[in-house]
Amino acid sequence: MGTKSKDKLLNSAKEYLDSGCQWVIDLDIEKYFDTVNHDKLISIVREQVNDKTTLHLIRSFLKAGVMEDGLVKPSKLGVPQGGPLSPILSNIYLDKMDKELEQRGLNFVRCADDCNIFVKSEKSANRVMK
Repeated sequence: MGTKSKDKLLNSAKEYLDSGCQWVIDLDIEKYFDTVNHDKLISIVREQVNDKTTLHLIRSFLKAGVMEDGLVKPSKLGVPQGGPLSPILSNIYLDKMDKELEQRGLNFVRCADDCNIFVKSEKSANRVMK
């Protein structure tokens, strides 16, 4: 992620804290990068990108596999952690979650599978966690 993006996230978090949102729900999607469904991800990407070559390259990136004990193990699920496309693909994949949080009027910052939701009271924090 570029410095501008990090600065934007930090500035947003600071604004929420300064506005009185002192309670923070820290959300980390468990095993997110290991469990992304390739077909669903490609379908979501296809909503924005209608270029067969680009979609083919993304699918190839997803299926490239991982090296374990010197052997390449094919990938049928998940997104390579640390891969250059992974944060971008996670932002595309999780955009609908962002829209839902926005629709609920929540203040949040999200980077890949990590999200912080900022609220003003313990009662609100408990409501959001439910």
